[in-house]
Amino acid sequence: MDFTTLKGRSFLAEKEFSREEFLTFIELAEKLKDEKKKGITHRHLEGKNIALLFEKPSTRTRCAFTVACIDLGAHPEYLGKDDIQLGKKESIEDTAKVLGRMFDGIEFRGFEHKKVQMLAEHSGVPVWNGLTDMWHPTQTLADFLTVKENFGKLEGIKFVYVGDGRNNVANSLLVGGALVGMDVRIASPESLFPEQDVVELAKEYAAQSGGKVTITSNVDEAVAGADVIYTDVWVSMGEEDKFAERISLLSPYQVNMEMVKKTGNNDMIFLHCLPAFHDLETAYGRDINEKHGLPEMEVTDEVFRSNHSKVFDQAENRMHTIKAVMAATLGNL
Repeated sequence: MDFTTLKGRSFLAEKEFSREEFLTFIELAEKLKDEKKKGITHRHLEGKNIALLFEKPSTRTRCAFTVACIDLGAHPEYLGKDDIQLGKKESIEDTAKVLGRMFDGIEFRGFEHKKVQMLAEHSGVPVWNGLTDMWHPTQTLADFLTVKENFGKLEGIKFVYVGDGRNNVANSLLVGGALVGMDVRIASPESLFPEQDVVELAKEYAAQSGGKVTITSNVDEAVAGADVIYTDVWVSMGEEDKFAERISLLSPYQVNMEMVKKTGNNDMIFLHCLPAFHDLETAYGRDINEKHGLPEMEVTDEVFRSNHSKVFDQAENRMHTIKAVMAATLGNL
């Protein structure tokens, strides 16, 4: 593995890396995961201090970055939305310059993608995108590591995202999948298709990698022969007022056993970035059931708990892939 082009760089979106560089992160994650299972230490960030900035709350992203930092020998410092005032009491540029003087790397999870770009521009240290409203690249790496573990490859994999096609996860999977040579398909209502510039970018990458890009409202067309069916929540953080509208639009795109059977592939896997609303074991789920009469939303409990489901492997892989990103961009490998 060659890390020379990755050292010192920020990790903001898939589009900023070549196919080879993106695959290097996944290969390093495989190595670090294997070492962790075998109890082999890999303290590539010994003595480093990492700022974890969270405008948006998180379970997997926060835990993954925290454990990854500690495994790599670094100290993580969590700064929540009440601990830091990005652009409110202090400009993002000024905040970035201060943090860059104190920390060796910065993670940011929040709303506007411009904020993470400004942190990277002004801090002078590697900045890693833990999610913005436009891209979710650490999720893509975890997803692709899970695919590789199940199929032994990424190239040519028929990867289908079903649901809200214009959110950050769909954007990242579309561009990232095209970058590595997948047959990527987005199945969503036309009103929730990805932005055209994202689709065009994905098509450019697919032309170079031998991948394919399909955007369709036809579920049957999208899932035929699928190796992977992936979905996400119907309503993203900050859009809770749109539930009735989204339920009406997206109910035909619910991942259920009927959809799984339509793939014609017994070895297909189901992925979800979590949290998933597949039962009534959450206050959120019970509230939606009470208001809209739905006991399960974007995926049925039957599919979520089936042998096809690899969602917890995928969740674990957030940590291994995030560890790889930090080690490759900041560590001495």
